[in-house]
Amino acid sequence: MTTDANTTNTEHPTGTGTGPVRRRGTAAGVLGAATVAMGLIAGVFYIFACAIMPALARSDDRVFIEVMQNVNDVIQNPVFFLSFLGALALTAVAAWQSRAAPHRWWVFAALAAYALAVVLTAAVNIPLNDDLAAAGAPTRIAEPAAVRDRFEDTWVAWNVVRAVLSTVALACLARTLYLFRRPQASAYLESATGSSASR
Repeated sequence: MTTDANTTNTEHPTGTGTGPVRRRGTAAGVLGAATVAMGLIAGVFYIFACAIMPALARSDDRVFIEVMQNVNDVIQNPVFFLSFLGALALTAVAAWQSRAAPHRWWVFAALAAYALAVVLTAAVNIPLNDDLAAAGAPTRIAEPAAVRDRFEDTWVAWNVVRAVLSTVALACLARTLYLFRRPQASAYLESATGSSASR
């Protein structure tokens, strides 16, 4: 009976190989999803900085206010929120999964950069959007130039900052993906999960 049991254990090892492979696959999926989401958000901030806001700068005050009010209203949709918050959540999970990996600092840097972009959005851009919405219909604003002045320069400047931060985060995640695919990356998740399993 003992021999049979030993034979059975030898023929059917208790997850000695499948566990790390599965965890590595999960980590790769999370890291890839985080990179895609980060790319989408960096692209949104980039297009505002390079095209939308420069184009609106050529518009008169009422047109500027109307377009920005419409953009700020339309962008509040599930697809945008899924990518905006998903980029943060997925990067945080990727950082936790790689906490003991050699190239963990790239993921940590990505998380820090994007977290700062989210904080800036909540602290600066969103309040400015709310103030612009509170100004009311552009046709009824008595001094549209003053409303625009309180909004435009600050919003544009901080959007450039968050565009840079999210692009830095994207570059860090892309670097992590590159390192993940290298031959020596075979220990990427084993080192991260091994310490967790031993506890």
